[in-house]
Amino acid sequence: MAIFGQILTAMVTPFTETGEVNYSMAEQLAVHLVEHGSNGIVVCGTTGESPTLSWDEEYQLFQVVRQAVSGRAKVIAGTGSNSTSEAIIATQEAAKLGLDGALLVVPYYNKPPQEGLYEHFRAIATAVPDLPTMLYNVPGRTGQNIEPATVARLAEIDNIVSIKEASGDLDQVSQIRRLTSPEFSIYSGDDSLTLPMLAVGAEGVVSVASHLVGKSLLQMIEAFRSGQTQVATTIHLQLLPLFKALFVTANPIPVKAALAIQGWQVGSTRLPLPPAPAAVNNLLRETLKDLKLL
Repeated sequence: MAIFGQILTAMVTPFTETGEVNYSMAEQLAVHLVEHGSNGIVVCGTTGESPTLSWDEEYQLFQVVRQAVSGRAKVIAGTGSNSTSEAIIATQEAAKLGLDGALLVVPYYNKPPQEGLYEHFRAIATAVPDLPTMLYNVPGRTGQNIEPATVARLAEIDNIVSIKEASGDLDQVSQIRRLTSPEFSIYSGDDSLTLPMLAVGAEGVVSVASHLVGKSLLQMIEAFRSGQTQVATTIHLQLLPLFKALFVTANPIPVKAALAIQGWQVGSTRLPLPPAPAAVNNLLRETLKDLKLL
């Protein structure tokens, strides 16, 4: 098993009714996730609404979640930024707080060329050499793709140990697998592509759906690993409507709505993300009912 495990939940950030971070609910949710299939928790990633969190809020969340699941699951801090110096400071803070790794998103808005991407990630990794790091490629959000050859160069740096690949391009995933050593772990960044990506060498998934079906996702991966590919396919197809429903509008609007339908007091999303509209809530409710999650 890779250093971070197979099912990593990109955890939502709970808010109170007045819009403040609900740290006690974050603690409860983290424990629940670990008890329901997650090997690791990614704190303050895309699903955690990191763009609207202050660094102080993020550092507090890092501590709360680490303390809640210490020794039971890995905790990976979302410390990426489009400012290299800012990302270095945040990653150093995550290391001081005793986290297990850092998730480093491709710089957004700047659109750096491949050499800039290489130097950005190299600078962060070498500034915190004892902290394992995961690259995060999501060109649909950042506006820039990190190419397989650049990933391969970065994978030669000792503490760059994995990538969350959310380009949606299976050929790109195959190329990354071909160009990197088996010790370098590839994670799907899309729940619906986890099974196909396993077939071309991925380790697991950084998941949104695992808030709701973590045990099923783990069962799917274990079935695939043990050669029970038809079982894995059956689980994948059963969960496909949920995978799609969770992305009918901008993440994490749907997953927060789904958790609220289940009774979790995670609050709404922060602006500029609005609450889920009635049509999305109705779709989620029906999907959860069909999967017997209510």
